[in-house]
Amino acid sequence: MRFLKLKEVMEKTALSRSAIYRKMNDGEFPESVSLGDRAVAWVESEVDEWMVECLKNR
Repeated sequence: MRFLKLKEVMEKTALSRSAIYRKMNDGEFPESVSLGDRAVAWVESEVDEWMVECLKNR
């Protein structure tokens, strides 16, 4: 299991910071995991699954 920081998620998905947080708020993107004070990350496998679902729905 691997955690991705915001910059890595942005590069991997080609989404902007605001798009990632908007989709999270709408329940359309994996939730971030708190790593402590002001630090969050995403589980790489959950981001990968989200990308696969995008391909299935195209």
